[in-house]
Amino acid sequence: MLNTNDILETIKMIQEENLDIRTITMGISLLDCIDSDIDRACEKIYQKIMKKAGSLVKTGEEIEKKYGIPIINKRISVTPIAIVSAACPGKDPVQFALTLERAARDCGVNFIGGYSALVQKGFSAGDEELIRSIPRALSLTDHVCSSVNIGSTKTGINLDACKIMGEIVRQASEMTADRNCIGSAKLVVFCNAPEDNPFMAGAFHGVGEPDCIINVGVSGPGVVRAALAKAPNANITEVADIIKKTAFKITRMGQLVGTEAGKMLGVPFGIVDLSLAPTPAVGDSVAHILEEIGLERCGTHGTTATLAMLNDAVKKGGVMASSKVGGLSGAFIPVTEDAGMIDAARCGSLSLEKLEAMTAVCSVGLDMIVVPGDTPADTIAAIIADEAAIGMVNSKTTAVRLIPAIGKKSGEELDFGGLLGYGPIMKINPNSSSKFISRGGQIPAPMQSLKN
Repeated sequence: MLNTNDILETIKMIQEENLDIRTITMGISLLDCIDSDIDRACEKIYQKIMKKAGSLVKTGEEIEKKYGIPIINKRISVTPIAIVSAACPGKDPVQFALTLERAARDCGVNFIGGYSALVQKGFSAGDEELIRSIPRALSLTDHVCSSVNIGSTKTGINLDACKIMGEIVRQASEMTADRNCIGSAKLVVFCNAPEDNPFMAGAFHGVGEPDCIINVGVSGPGVVRAALAKAPNANITEVADIIKKTAFKITRMGQLVGTEAGKMLGVPFGIVDLSLAPTPAVGDSVAHILEEIGLERCGTHGTTATLAMLNDAVKKGGVMASSKVGGLSGAFIPVTEDAGMIDAARCGSLSLEKLEAMTAVCSVGLDMIVVPGDTPADTIAAIIADEAAIGMVNSKTTAVRLIPAIGKKSGEELDFGGLLGYGPIMKINPNSSSKFISRGGQIPAPMQSLKN
């Protein structure tokens, strides 16, 4: 039976507390588009994306009208392009990026992810060529996103790939310096990358996924904070219970949208990603949840503990609401996309080192962090290696999305506008990591990998 109070509560969440479906993302396999002729391969890719996702945006809009639920982004993810481009040796992989851009524009989606390579254990045919092309691909496109997986718990960390990615991140910023270095904001470096992640810029369609699928990413930091504000004297156990109950309600809405979208599009519903994904909007901040729990400012002592509790409670509440949970799932802490994180970084409460500690207990990693424009490529590579080590040892997904602000220094700000937000340029440890990064090779997998 429908409960009037539940309906009214959901309406209030949407209207006053920034509750929304952050994204519906259609994953599309391109394995049947592989061709040694790059022109034929690109045409197959375009035609398949248009066939599968041509009505994705319209479907999302129809669901919004039917249920009154805002769906902020409609996106596409595809098979890692390095796999497809391996069949076209000697050809320019950027041609695939331009094809993805054309398809994204014609479908009307916000982003398309999958200009990606998986090199956690080494480089196979086409991988390094695609990786080297990433800065140019991102500079020539508006909707294409890129990701590279450089480590995993099972394989260890590819330090050679870390070194290259330090260079690639810098180049992506340099080639888009006239557009606030947006190129590196569309590039993620992963350890333990999931195959069903609906969130950009790291989304790609894994080879173990069906031919086509719908994955949903939910949001709702404002809803969680509002629920906690009603219980100012609750102990921490009661706080965790409130978060679980709230996450349950948020996830049920995601399950409804994913199921409905799958039916309307004639494709399977995949997973709900239980992530609390913030925005720069006031009242939509993970940092503000932590402050509601009792921290004067995010980044102070106790931040890691409260974030661990929040992340765990979100997952426990979400898995009760849906049997199809996946992706990244947890609390995101992107600096430029979270109003509270921006304020904490501005006043010095939140440092890069504290953020790294926080990533050990949440989703997903060092995300949307602006660093000085003169940060050396080897330093970026070492930051990537540090974060990958946290993921490798803890058997969790971690990621790095750093934006070197070309021509700017620590203390200044960079503004992307829109969902990507704005933020202060954070200080970097000035000591060199070059000798470590230049050693190359493979950091061995930890004992946790020996589970068979």
